[in-house]
Amino acid sequence: MAVSAQSSGFGPEEGEGEFSISGTGSSDQDFEGGSLGLSGDLGWYLSDAMSAGIRQSVNYADIGGEGVTDDFWNGSTRGYVNHHFLTDRARPFLGASLGGVYGDGVKDSGFAGLETGIKYYVRQKTYLLARAEYQFLFSSTDEATDAFQDDAIWAYTIGMGYNF
Repeated sequence: MAVSAQSSGFGPEEGEGEFSISGTGSSDQDFEGGSLGLSGDLGWYLSDAMSAGIRQSVNYADIGGEGVTDDFWNGSTRGYVNHHFLTDRARPFLGASLGGVYGDGVKDSGFAGLETGIKYYVRQKTYLLARAEYQFLFSSTDEATDAFQDDAIWAYTIGMGYNF
């Protein structure tokens, strides 16, 4: 009975895929400007604990600063690798990403980032997701948006996903 209580039956197995859709937000490193948007992930499990995939985000940015009269749309595309811990309903993870950011309010630039989060399985293959990313930009933004992002940005995500 104790063994069956530890065997959850929740989560992915090696070779399975995952898809998630999330609400996302970001802020500059001083939390003075930010954006809201949508993010979608498509990934694959290289093992029961390791996933890799691609992530797309589209954001509406509220830019602070002198002489700024418009807000902007921007996006980011990145690849990611995550290592998941535990094998029960709650599965914390650590990972890294590499990609690019582009749009109205930023110079097109690349970034590398670290991320952490948790997936909580509400059903055997369906989970809720919370993630925070810290992204180091390879080039800085133009003068109008320096208050939005200086050399790095925080990105936050809350959503849900499914393993298939």
